[in-house]
Amino acid sequence: MGHTVTCIPGDGIGPEIMAATKVAVAATGVDIAWVDVEAGSDVMEKYGTPLPEHVLESLRATKVGIKGPITTPVGSGFRSVNVALRKELDLFANLRPAVTIPGVVSRYEGIDLVVVRENTEDLYAGIEHMVGKDAAESIKIITRAGSERIARFAFEYATREGRKKVTAVHKANIMKLSDGLFLETATQVAADYPDIEFEDRIVDNMCMQLVQKPELYDVMLCPNLYGDIVSDLCAGLVGGLGVAPGANFGVEIALFEPVHGSAPKYAGQNKVNPTALILTAVLMLRHLGERTAADALFAGVKQVVGEGKDVTYDLGGSAGTSDMGEAVAGAVRAILA
Repeated sequence: MGHTVTCIPGDGIGPEIMAATKVAVAATGVDIAWVDVEAGSDVMEKYGTPLPEHVLESLRATKVGIKGPITTPVGSGFRSVNVALRKELDLFANLRPAVTIPGVVSRYEGIDLVVVRENTEDLYAGIEHMVGKDAAESIKIITRAGSERIARFAFEYATREGRKKVTAVHKANIMKLSDGLFLETATQVAADYPDIEFEDRIVDNMCMQLVQKPELYDVMLCPNLYGDIVSDLCAGLVGGLGVAPGANFGVEIALFEPVHGSAPKYAGQNKVNPTALILTAVLMLRHLGERTAADALFAGVKQVVGEGKDVTYDLGGSAGTSDMGEAVAGAVRAILA
């Protein structure tokens, strides 16, 4: 059975890494009909916006999308195209795995962490205003409904993926009402999943713990702002944003995207690392129910990066973006043969 997937190449280096990713995904043999749509700074003149309505319409129709990095043009009216997509499609859950890949330089080994981040509330929602001319006020909103659905998402994910523990991350010792509500709700949801261990950590202590003993943690359940920070910390444990995949989930729609930026100064040079987007495609294949293909694609990335021959400059090689995509595709075909 085939799948129809909305593809948003993005701008900057986006089209190059998306092309390499499509080559790697094709090697799995999964039948995907790509619906390519335009978004980002490159289409401002054409559509008058970096997020044309046809992009949202396509995602609502296909229910699944993968996107490259997008630059938010100055003066576009959007704080972020990524944030706008999440808001318009109610993509309330952000998933950020951080897994050690042999061959990627890091201070750590054996990292296997997942950050589940609430995507729609908290300070990151950007509700702020000036109070007079010399003070600014940001409003932090945490709701029981928002907290419950992200907590349940985290526990359902842990159950489905065979994870053992969920850690709620908060600052309820100080923000007793807002973060207190988040923690209270997470604790109530945890009671419905007795097979999954549950604990909580204050966010500053969580960051220290992740640096000192990351092996103690598994799935971390975070409000929006803490999740943004902690997920980048976790990416640092495995080598940086160049190997950090990501995904956003709503009730019906899932949008898969790497975490790194569009790096426009490298656009068109065929030199950037496509690993994060290829790993993002692994998450997409799992979501589509193509687990064998997803496992093969992940194994292909680990093989190519581990060998260190057909990799980009940042991984110690001299291969181009397209060359690395072809190398991963070759490894995937061999694995599935």
